[in-house]
Amino acid sequence: MRVISLLPAATEIVAALGAGGRLVGVTHECDYPPEVRSLPRVTRSRLDPGLSSSEIDRAMADARRTGVAAVELDAALVARLRPDVIIGQAVCDVCAVGEAELGRLVTALMPTPWIVTLHAHTLDGVVADIGKVGEALELRDEAEELVAGLRYRLRRVRLANAARPTAPSVLVLEWLDPPYVAGHWVPELVALAGGRDVGNVPGARSVPRSWRELSALAPDVVLVALCGFDADRGRRDVAQVADRDARGVLGRRVEFLDGNAYTSRPGPRLVDAAEILARLIHG
Repeated sequence: MRVISLLPAATEIVAALGAGGRLVGVTHECDYPPEVRSLPRVTRSRLDPGLSSSEIDRAMADARRTGVAAVELDAALVARLRPDVIIGQAVCDVCAVGEAELGRLVTALMPTPWIVTLHAHTLDGVVADIGKVGEALELRDEAEELVAGLRYRLRRVRLANAARPTAPSVLVLEWLDPPYVAGHWVPELVALAGGRDVGNVPGARSVPRSWRELSALAPDVVLVALCGFDADRGRRDVAQVADRDARGVLGRRVEFLDGNAYTSRPGPRLVDAAEILARLIHG
């Protein structure tokens, strides 16, 4: 079975199921596990990662307005790779290959591959998506075993932090210029880690908020986990924030997390994120 993944999280799910050897193509962002880095890249970004946060935000806004995605799909390469299964997503049509573009691609492929569409917004949704991938790859037992292991680790995180006398208020920022509050599964991870997310609710999309609004939340801990970037980029971006109102937020206890690896990808490493968040929140 030949599999193409159009989402880093999907690549990680396939590998966690023990089926990494079936992958024949991945996205330009797929970097985990390390062995997938040598696979053919079927997408490329139209954005320069060296742009500032504000420049990237403007470029993404232009992409939404014009309908031109920031990610370009190499349809000819996909055809040459002859996939039996393509795993896509329906969460964001701008920063990843969307459903419409994937639909157009599939109509041109012969034979027609099985399309698996992932669209998790919560941890339960992530579990369901793992099941979808397991079904498509005929690895149902492996998917059940993987899910059981992930649920066990999440329970351990929850139980380890449930007995704490207080739940610190936590604000998770996935972008800084403009500031965006992390949503989807992140508030659930914060709760499991023994914190209280004051910026968003489970399952809701990430939202922009003004620095003045965020300052009024008075969080005990601010976690910077930039979407698509590592902790070092987060530190650099914090140092460049010039908005006066940001002092009420970034002047508090600020911790950094590799958002690209742990909070941006709805896959198995969200459990690692919960474990890391517990350490960051409680010091």
